[in-house]
Amino acid sequence: MTPIKTIGGLPNLGPKSTAMLALAGIDSVEQLREVGTVAAYLRVKAVSDRASLNLLWALEGALTGLSWQQVARTERTRLLLALDDQQRLPA
Repeated sequence: MTPIKTIGGLPNLGPKSTAMLALAGIDSVEQLREVGTVAAYLRVKAVSDRASLNLLWALEGALTGLSWQQVARTERTRLLLALDDQQRLPA
């Protein structure tokens, strides 16, 4: 199987999500993996008021291969705690 190299090729991420990620300076799958789900979400949130928690679930699903709905059901608490922790870090 050929590895996915473009963000738009990842599951759960459509054109709007891809555009928001690009606006946040995340243009490749490699960058998204390096930044990580929560930090990528926060970067998008900083540049776009349209980012909802559905994007957080979609980003995690894109990196893990799970559907965003499954992530929302099974990983919600872990991701929200990680989000809270990251937001408490000094800028």
